[in-house]
Amino acid sequence: MSRPDDSIARLSDEDLLTRIRSGAHDLFGELVRRYERELFGYLKRYTGNEELAADVFQNSFTQVFLKIQQYEPGRPARPWLYTIATNQAIDALRRRARRSDTRTDTFLSNDSEDAGSAKSLYELLESPDPGPEEQVAAAEQQQSVRDAVDQLPPLHREVIILAYFQGLKYQDIADTLGLPLGTVKSRLHAALARLADTWKSAESCGESPER
Repeated sequence: MSRPDDSIARLSDEDLLTRIRSGAHDLFGELVRRYERELFGYLKRYTGNEELAADVFQNSFTQVFLKIQQYEPGRPARPWLYTIATNQAIDALRRRARRSDTRTDTFLSNDSEDAGSAKSLYELLESPDPGPEEQVAAAEQQQSVRDAVDQLPPLHREVIILAYFQGLKYQDIADTLGLPLGTVKSRLHAALARLADTWKSAESCGESPER
């Protein structure tokens, strides 16, 4: 008698997508496992940056989950997945270029109802406008933000990652996490408050806000 895992392993990628499309969301992890090495390697080569590739990989499969109803049963799976991943990589590279050019390193505003408005990280943390030296240190500041996000509790960290790093709107986050819209908003606002407190505390001690 075959084990359930053996049965899943025998499914083609196309069958897997069709079942997920029909509501078998528990199979999504299998899809990610099948493409993790291959697609991450592609994205790493495409972006030329391992950290960015990891972000794009996560965002790509978030989009696969959100767009699964757009998958046409029987359509070849690999080109469909690669199209999504490539589009996400292009968007990520464009966003990174815009941040370098215009210093639009932003967190979502607590006052935003549609996650469409934002305020700068420096404004959120009551820091002065960035000068030349701060612009030179932009990459270090961004890494410090990532380190601070990593220290958040999981429930807060996941909404920050989806909203800030992945750029998803509130409703998309709610759909992805299976949460009420109000819960997503409250978690995001609480996470932003914790990040602000962490940053201010670290700045007052002259330390990088990693804890």
